[in-house]
Amino acid sequence: MEAGIPSIDLKDFISGDLKRKEKFVQELGYAYEEIGFVAVKGHLLSEETAENLYQQVETFFNLPLAKKISFENPEIAGQRGYIGFGKEHAKGRSVGDLKEFWHFGQEVEDNDPIKSEYPENIFVPEMPKFNHYGIKAYKELEETGKYMLRAIALYLGLDEFYFDAKIKNGNSILRPIHYPPITNEPESAVRSAEHEDINLITLLMGASAEGLEVLNKQGEWVGITALPEQLVVNVGDMLQRLTNNKLKSTTHRVVNPPKEKWGSSRFSIPFFLHPRSEMRLDCLESCVTSSYQLHYEPISAGEYLNERLLEIGLKK
Repeated sequence: MEAGIPSIDLKDFISGDLKRKEKFVQELGYAYEEIGFVAVKGHLLSEETAENLYQQVETFFNLPLAKKISFENPEIAGQRGYIGFGKEHAKGRSVGDLKEFWHFGQEVEDNDPIKSEYPENIFVPEMPKFNHYGIKAYKELEETGKYMLRAIALYLGLDEFYFDAKIKNGNSILRPIHYPPITNEPESAVRSAEHEDINLITLLMGASAEGLEVLNKQGEWVGITALPEQLVVNVGDMLQRLTNNKLKSTTHRVVNPPKEKWGSSRFSIPFFLHPRSEMRLDCLESCVTSSYQLHYEPISAGEYLNERLLEIGLKK
């Protein structure tokens, strides 16, 4: 089953026109209550950045395995650099997903003491453009995410800038993923098993091949396609938790392609927008009502992230 997801234009929100801004807020909120996914045009990721990063990512993953492994640091639980094939699995699964990936993290450029919490980014000396475009995309997606969260704050009846300080120098991750060609019948693994994202929101640059599916309210898997100039932006578990399930963190997966396409790679670059570790995820009072009983215990973003990294196998 293939379906479009609601499409909205971020230019409406940042236009300065109050009517257009309010229309964006309501459309976004409705989509996040109903399906948890939206396609966004008018975002701040430039075409030049996206195209160059995809080229660099493809070049990197085509390097010999021994070379890629030289950029892997097991001591930092996969927070930066290369993470090898099958290392990560969905929560509740033991079989590793059919993918390898890379992590770019926050570059703290002011004197914020939070810098000491983050490992340094790992650089690929032979490919300076890989790091250049990785960090550039990170910043452009982070800026886009800031406006998305401002719209979400307004929809929730909060101050527009509620999230700003909480995500400044936050623990976000840009993850270029390579799903290699499938060479023999997988026993049970898919490219990425059904899961929900951990973070506040995820911004996905257009993937190079189909395969992303979301689970709708009727329990059906629906194929998601976005136009090349759009980002797919979905709610993560942290935002679902903060809003006491008002906004939906939708289950999604990346399925294996039809057999005739097994020989082709798939590349995908999601940006997982995380807050600072000290942000509280305790349910907002406005989201706890007689019809919406309290669903979650108080917890900080850092504690919650730690729990989840253990569950998916990146932390031991």
